[in-house]
Amino acid sequence: MKAANKNALWAQTFVDELARQGVEAVCIAPGSRSTPLVFAFAQTENIKVYSHLDERSAAYFALGMSRASGKPVALVCTSGTAAANFFPAVIEANYSEVPLLVLTADRPAELRESGANQTIDQIKLYGDHVRWFTDVAPPEAQPAANMLRYLRTLAARAVATSQGVLPGPVHLNFPFRKPLEPTPVDGDFSPDLDQLNGSDFDKPFVSFECSELSPRDQQVTALTETIQKSRRGLIICGPRCPAGGFPQVVTELAKVTGFPVLADALSGLRFGSHVSGAQNLILGGYESYLGNQYFHELDDPELVLHFGDVLTSKQLNDYLGRQTGMQRVQVSSSGRWRDDTFQTTDFMHVDPSLLCQRLVTALDFGELSEWTGFYQAAEAATWKTLEEWRNKPDFEARTLLDVVEASPDKATLYVASSLPVRHLDQFVRPNEKKLRVFANRGASGIDGTVSSALGAAAASDGPTVLVSGDLAFYHDMNGLLATKRNNIPMTFVVINNDGGGIFHRLPVAEFEPEFTNLFLTPHGLRFEHAAAMYGLDYTLLEKGTELQRQVQQSIANQKGSIIEVLSDSAAYEKERRAFTAAVQEKLQIKQASS
Repeated sequence: MKAANKNALWAQTFVDELARQGVEAVCIAPGSRSTPLVFAFAQTENIKVYSHLDERSAAYFALGMSRASGKPVALVCTSGTAAANFFPAVIEANYSEVPLLVLTADRPAELRESGANQTIDQIKLYGDHVRWFTDVAPPEAQPAANMLRYLRTLAARAVATSQGVLPGPVHLNFPFRKPLEPTPVDGDFSPDLDQLNGSDFDKPFVSFECSELSPRDQQVTALTETIQKSRRGLIICGPRCPAGGFPQVVTELAKVTGFPVLADALSGLRFGSHVSGAQNLILGGYESYLGNQYFHELDDPELVLHFGDVLTSKQLNDYLGRQTGMQRVQVSSSGRWRDDTFQTTDFMHVDPSLLCQRLVTALDFGELSEWTGFYQAAEAATWKTLEEWRNKPDFEARTLLDVVEASPDKATLYVASSLPVRHLDQFVRPNEKKLRVFANRGASGIDGTVSSALGAAAASDGPTVLVSGDLAFYHDMNGLLATKRNNIPMTFVVINNDGGGIFHRLPVAEFEPEFTNLFLTPHGLRFEHAAAMYGLDYTLLEKGTELQRQVQQSIANQKGSIIEVLSDSAAYEKERRAFTAAVQEKLQIKQASS
């Protein structure tokens, strides 16, 4: 390792250890104070550099990459408000438990609170939203061996902490004095750098391993006995359930117990090969039927096993909130509580997959109860009604149906956190297509949607499609530059209902003119010129006609493209409510005939 001066040595040692620890990508926003870090990353072969003009977009791009890859991504910016622009993505990474390595450059300590240019207080800038913060010791001339070991240990600790039991962002603040460029400075360092680095160049300086949280025998025995005594049970899979083998093993648990799985669209259970062998126990239409009197009169569940985060579905959350006397077991590997109705009776801090495996082994196969049959009948009625409804001209949710059907196996679908994720959750039927679905639902902001999706696309082997509303898309349009700068062939489907159509669902919609002017906020924009600015193909569709064909063509062309779908949000809300009423009518007829 050759370094021109102490700043370069500091940065190169730290970045080299990040590479040894398995970090493969960094997102860099330009600036002067971060020059030593920028050069160190640029000269490290095993880390791919993504250059961004805007810090907020860079941070969300890194978030999307890490979310899709499961690996920590580094972020670099200069001092001052540049670091503050990382904050929204850091918050999302915190609540979504996404590993990020946030590396902010800073002025040296003597310039803090001095009025020096571009200097703010960056100490613990992100507060409790990071798993760990450290203000890195400033570079030293002729550093002792322990200082370079210190830098390598910092890098190893940052990576390990970001991927620990509770994954998330970490923040390291690097103060640098001039010269910031790799200008040679005599006497800045010892020539014996191999000895100072203190480790073979092909190995991590510190190795770490995060063990699985295996359930204890007593926990498995107690829960097995509870399941055996429960005829009316539900398995709830909220957003961000574990990947890997969890979908298959929780499906096996459903088959053994006879409990239906209510699978959130972001759970990883809604799509995949496990669905085909699930005996119709993977359910996704509950938002359309759980508010029905049919379910108000049904016996309450005795047992609920809850995996993953708080649910997207309002009706399911409300339904669970109405229950009394049930045992609700929340299972989490991170130890975070996910219960906004405060009904958890048992919290198990264990690995969900290992727990399901132990339960499947311990339990004998049971028969499907009549109670489970009610859920399956309601599910069938919902999907039958949807087939009758989907081609109505104002049924905006058909956009998600068309995108899912047009997407091939191993595609990635990113959805904005407003109406699109709710469309997906309510109207897309569980099926065996192998799709990965992501959304920024940790803090559920619409900011950074475009950049997050592009980051996920950069970390994915198959095609990626973003479905966004017009406001979320407008909010992050500058993120589109990454399609060209990083050669990412992505499809952007924009549902343009001219404002915040989601607010039509709220009582505030009755109050004019405040509703239109301050909540709906119509803008009258089309996105054709945005496509031209960023070199993207553009298609405008009325009411979503031909969307499947356009999505398939965009994926096949392997170019960036915007497909804009016009929609009337007020008309759609009427259709959505009419659809729910039609489902309820089918259930009432079935109830009367049974």
